[in-house]
This record gives sequence, structure tokens and C-alpha cells, in this order.
Amino acid sequence: MNRPQRVLITGAHGQVGVDLVDYLSGRLPLGGRADFAPDQRPLDDQEFEVVGLSHHELDVSSPEQVERALASARPDVIVHLAAYTAVDRAETEPEAARAVNTDGTGLLSEGAARYGAHLVTVSTDYVFNGRKGSSYVEDDETDPVSVYGLTKRDGELRCSLADTVVRTSWVMGVRGKNVAHVIADRARSGQGVRFVSDQIGTVTSAADLARALVAMVRTQPGGVWHVANTGTTTWYEIAAYIGEILGRGADFATPITSDQLSPTPLATRPPRSDLDTTKFAVAYEALPEWRDALARLVRDRDLLPR
Repeated sequence: MNRPQRVLITGAHGQVGVDLVDYLSGRLPLGGRADFAPDQRPLDDQEFEVVGLSHHELDVSSPEQVERALASARPDVIVHLAAYTAVDRAETEPEAARAVNTDGTGLLSEGAARYGAHLVTVSTDYVFNGRKGSSYVEDDETDPVSVYGLTKRDGELRCSLADTVVRTSWVMGVRGKNVAHVIADRARSGQGVRFVSDQIGTVTSAADLARALVAMVRTQPGGVWHVANTGTTTWYEIAAYIGEILGRGADFATPITSDQLSPTPLATRPPRSDLDTTKFAVAYEALPEWRDALARLVRDRDLLPR
């Protein structure tokens, strides 16, 4: 009998990490609550041995801590989810963002090569400037317009050709605090919201991304991949749809432009950074449409009246 594959996960207590640990450990069925499972083989608790470390347990910017974690886990696969994601704060804390997003990724890539492990690292649509005018494919030129995007792009450059880089965008999950939760809370409390209608992107369900990462762990494809729910949208459309799910009228969400935001965000956002996920859909399976993802998120947060 083959031994379980050892998988080391950084950022394991985040909204994607918790689901990924549960899927790889066999505690959740791979199909979850949706008919999406890009690798249809059922999981059990014998296939993987999972070591999930939070950012409190592993500072990925520390060479000593990374080496200790790798020496202890002796992983076959490393899934790097830990990241500095405070987009605006990164403008005033560039060193902190670079330490995690660039240096940490580099340390894990080097460690993966040293220990004979495969690295799967998660990056972002913010590596693009948003001026292409259509969806970005994997080999489009990167040109970040924020410190956060720059540090994530430089993290990609620290990876080897053997590593798997998964770019995703606008991640929203059941756990933690994200934009979808804020919108739903405002809808439930009878308040309205104002969101920009001139930033275009792709939503990613944390649970769907975790299931996609299971397929990446199993197949270890290498190279750059775009993974997100299908369809493009705007923050205003997201807000309006969540309001619709929760029974709010058309006046719940008001569209505004980016220059109407107050206070003005410190970081520049790409105006259109939606990801073309055809490569992943052909090799595995397309993620569900973004409205389906949001409907499941709202339902799973127990926000709908029963």
C-alpha cells in the first residue's frame, strides 16, 4: 500500500485554507454543496497526510522557520496560501508585504526544490494593470499598478518553472470577513450600499478554489493557471445580486465610479482584471458561474430566512 502524500499548507486558517485542509483530509466530500469537483476521484483519509500551519505557526518570511517546517513535515507537496493581502495598507508597508508575498514565496520555492516537493502557490489578478480591455490569459504580460500586485508578481518570478502558480481573484468565502459578508449584513439590517461599477473582475468562491487546488495537488501540473468562477462582473453587480438574494429592492445598491470613492483608496486598482480560465476548464473542469458561487455563500452563511 502506498503511503499518503504529505501536504504542507501555509495560511491554513484562512478562508481557502480551512476548506482545503478539510477536503484533503477527507472530512468534506469533494463535491461539497455544488456539483463541482475538477478531479472526480473520491477522497478518503488515507490519500493525504496534511500539515496545516497558520501564519502564527509559520512566518514564511523567516528562513529559519521555513526550514524547520519543511524538515519536520518532509512534504511531497507544498500549498502556499499565506499572503499579505491588505491592498491599501501595503502602500505604506511595502517591506511587510514584500517579506511575505515575495520573499516568503521564494523561500518556499527554494525549499520545495531542496526537499523534492512540488510547490502550488496562489497569486492574484492584481499582477495585471487592467488596461488590456479583455480577459487576461496566463501568458499575458504582467504590469502591476500597486505595491500588493508588485510583491505578488515578484513572488511569481521567484518560483521555478516546475512550480504551479495559481492566479485567482476577488476571493469570497464563508469564513472570515470579506466584501460579500459586509454587503449581506447591510442588506439584512435594511441599509443600502454604494459600490463601484467601473472595476471589472471575476469572483472566486473560496470553497470552489479549494476544490480546484485539490486537483492541482493531485496532478502537480506546473506552470501558471487562472482559476476563478466563470463570468465577469463588477462590485456593484455583486452587491445588487446579494441584495436580490436577500429580498432587497432595486434601490439597495447604488452604482458609483472609482473617483467617487471616499476616502480615496491608497492603492490603485486595475480597472479590468478578469481572468480567462479556459486553460483550467479544458484540463480539469470550469468552476461554477459567479452568481451560483454567491448564492451558495449567502446560503452557507445562514443569512437567508428559514
